[in-house]
Amino acid sequence: MNTKYLIILAIGAIGFSSCQKEFDPSSYAPPLNIGGYTSAKQIAPSNLVAHWSFDGNLIDSVSKVAGTSTGTDFSNGVKGKALQGALNGYVITNTPTAVQNLKSFTVSLWQNMPLNDKGIVGLMDIANPNSFWGNLTIFFENGGNASTGQLKMRVNNNGVDNWLGNYAMVNPWDKWNHITASYDAASSTYRIYVNGSKIATQVIANNGPITFQNAQKMVFGTVHFQTQPSLTTSTGKQDWASYLTGQLDEVRIYDKALSDVEISSLSKLEGRGK
Repeated sequence: MNTKYLIILAIGAIGFSSCQKEFDPSSYAPPLNIGGYTSAKQIAPSNLVAHWSFDGNLIDSVSKVAGTSTGTDFSNGVKGKALQGALNGYVITNTPTAVQNLKSFTVSLWQNMPLNDKGIVGLMDIANPNSFWGNLTIFFENGGNASTGQLKMRVNNNGVDNWLGNYAMVNPWDKWNHITASYDAASSTYRIYVNGSKIATQVIANNGPITFQNAQKMVFGTVHFQTQPSLTTSTGKQDWASYLTGQLDEVRIYDKALSDVEISSLSKLEGRGK
């Protein structure tokens, strides 16, 4: 074989190899599918009545209502940005009408906070201006320690207190946790979930559909009596209560009790940024 022919073959081989794409195994992988869903937005979309992504703004993407910040900012979240709380910081917003009229519900949120050594820490509170406690309050109770947090919830059903908790969360500090609370009016049943797993079920006999009272305002990052001025005429700031100095993200409210599969899927998908 002559030299000229060998050179032509070599050039052809180089040209052929340069056109070859490097094999990428991920391009052949099936799309992520959890519980039959590939995105959090696919879960009960017709029942989603409010959603605060805190992705650089304070707007509920469903009602388009915007909140007002006192001392808060944005930082990295579980998906995009998150609400960054601060001592004496919080966000107040008008409560979307569909949230005011909830009968059954699911509230889903992500939080990342240090040990609450300065007092109870409200994550979300639907205010009641005529009551010491709000209509729907999700908070960490006093009594936590380096390895355990005490999750608690209170719901006002037409003037009747529904207290839930304390639920011990193991090693919850300084990391993202997904917290979900649901209520089914037909069975008068509350269910509490942490990171997609159910940790408690509580039936309140004959509780029936939820009826909030004067639920026009709500607050993120503290409880309703810690704002300035207080969102309730019943009381003002308490020395045993404090503020979220960590992050809050992806607050979703549905007008039904999501199923175990839906909640588990929501937690896993959002945790993967989907």
